[in-house]
Amino acid sequence: MSAAPGPEDVLDGLRRQARRLVAELAGPVRRVRLRTGETVLEVEWHGPAAPAPRTDPEPVAEPALETAPTTDRRAVRAPVVGTFYRSPEPGAAPFVAVGDVVRPGQVVGIVEAMKLMNEVTADQAGRVVEVLVEDGKPVEYDQPLIALEPVTGRGE
Repeated sequence: MSAAPGPEDVLDGLRRQARRLVAELAGPVRRVRLRTGETVLEVEWHGPAAPAPRTDPEPVAEPALETAPTTDRRAVRAPVVGTFYRSPEPGAAPFVAVGDVVRPGQVVGIVEAMKLMNEVTADQAGRVVEVLVEDGKPVEYDQPLIALEPVTGRGE
């Protein structure tokens, strides 16, 4: 007979469900409340509503980057305000490094917001040319985190 899950286990499960729920919603989220028995997880964003994850299959034009005549770089941007982490846990290898080729939907980092770990995913394919934010530093919504250049598809 297995022991009943403790309060921390229940809370961890609610956190996982909240992350999944927020990632799946089509619109901005300001408040999430999940309950299992007596355990309640409630998350509320102050300020602007948390943005919905980008689901556009086509690359989104980045006006600030397109004005630079010498480069065709794009940026993977912060989905929420929080703290940016390059790896899944302290001491682990980073999700991506300069020179890596990423595909759409690939996890390139994490932004922690209110104890929730929000995966940062590439919305387009490209080669990582620069990591724009140091590990463990605060980021703002829509702040560029990783600079990508398009890949040609020939031998890459």
